[in-house]
Amino acid sequence: MDIQRIAASLEGQDDLYAALRRAGTGLSPRAAEDLLPALYAALGAAPEAARLASVDQGLLRAVIRAGAGLPAAPALADFLRKSEVAPVFLPEIGDSLHMPLLCDVTEDMPAYSDLGFDLWFADQGVDYGLGPYGEKRSVYRAAQFADQASSERRMIHMGIDVFAPAGTEVHAPLPGLVHSVVYNADPLDYGHTLILRHDGPGADFFTLYGHLGATLTGLCKVGQAVAAGQVIAHLGDWPENGGWAPHLHFQVMADLLEQRDGNFFGVGHESLWDIWQQICPDPNLILRLPAGAFGPDREI
Repeated sequence: MDIQRIAASLEGQDDLYAALRRAGTGLSPRAAEDLLPALYAALGAAPEAARLASVDQGLLRAVIRAGAGLPAAPALADFLRKSEVAPVFLPEIGDSLHMPLLCDVTEDMPAYSDLGFDLWFADQGVDYGLGPYGEKRSVYRAAQFADQASSERRMIHMGIDVFAPAGTEVHAPLPGLVHSVVYNADPLDYGHTLILRHDGPGADFFTLYGHLGATLTGLCKVGQAVAAGQVIAHLGDWPENGGWAPHLHFQVMADLLEQRDGNFFGVGHESLWDIWQQICPDPNLILRLPAGAFGPDREI
């Protein structure tokens, strides 16, 4: 591995993610693991080193592994397909009136962060509204959804949103342990946020529940065991849920990368979507919404 040549190939690059993926091409598993620390040593005080250091190092390692043709995260999809799960909402979404809520598509729909959304949604006459996994959303064009490794905004939604009235109960779909209970207070963040840890195929995996009510702290404590079907939270109202219409952001993570503060990326880069899909597989592997739940033109 010619580390000096690889380091030189990063200099002046706007998209360091793409450059790292190229750098991983042809590397052995051991060489892929060693590349990032070797690059920091070779780059020294170069601005590219500081840019790389400012972002999640686990994501950088996943990009390098993908470039080398290695798994970016532990395989989880087949395990989830075969797992017995409890419904996250009762009555179950599939047995209730529901509709897709597609950003930039659903006619006359106010933004999820618009106070007018609640009245609009109530007028639709449904029990649940659904925002899909893998949707590209223009609401994420703000600078807070970019980082120093690339000018690309993270715009691809990595969870499934379920809209229902504030106070609606949220149930654990699988047995697990409470990993974190945190209030993410930044505007348009998750607000009250729960992450559960679950036994997986060779490694633990995690589920995230965002935009919850303040009752969360009385229902869940770090280290607490939860059973499938147990009430773990309620949907939060404005503004305790981050400043959104009442809904649950439900997400699965095969790897927490280096996020240790009770938060996790809710949207990913379009150019890295193949990698993000391994890190955060489709939550419908657990929710098991019926065909057509997001409209006839979107597969589930």
